Amino acid sequence: MSGDELSQDQQAQWEHELRSARAELAESQVEASAGDGSVRIVMSGTQECLKVFVAPSLLTSQDPELLGQLIRLAINQAIQDSQLMAARRLSPLSGALDR
Repeated sequence: MSGDELSQDQQAQWEHELRSARAELAESQVEASAGDGSVRIVMSGTQECLKVFVAPSLLTSQDPELLGQLIRLAINQAIQDSQLMAARRLSPLSGALDR
């Protein structure tokens, strides 16, 4: 076996840790907002949008373009935050592949 290969035990351990990390991310949440909190998005660590909150005042406003912009901003921020959380959680596992 070369130094670049993981043993079967190491491979099994790595796969277990990866499954565990993915499960943790699926249960983890981030929240992002726009418009001073008038739009809030809750997203999982696997980039699944879980909740969308819109202030009632925005729903009755005569500016649908503003509402769309705020929703887009909050969603994009939630995606970035979720990806960062996932990268932080998964990066220690990538080191095992370098051994």
